[in-house]
Amino acid sequence: MSNHQTKRRVEIIVVGLVQGVFFRDSTREVAQKLGIRGTVCNLYDGSVEIIAEGTEEELHTLIKFAKQGPPSAKVYNIDIKWKDAMNDLPYFRIV
Repeated sequence: MSNHQTKRRVEIIVVGLVQGVFFRDSTREVAQKLGIRGTVCNLYDGSVEIIAEGTEEELHTLIKFAKQGPPSAKVYNIDIKWKDAMNDLPYFRIV
């Protein structure tokens, strides 16, 4: 398997006006189209957490989406942590 096909894990925190604007649902739609497995959830501080596994190419596409979100969102900051895949995510879902 080449580097682009190796599964990776990314943990993303998205800060901004990202709750109550269909951010989680839009993220799930994008992830499912890409074949990414993972979760997206609202955090108590108003940010959104995305945990996702897929190829680096798929994850970079998801990150690109997360940097802007759906039309009604306003993303101020994004924190990205790359990790090794754990293969513990059966599909992509909203938590």
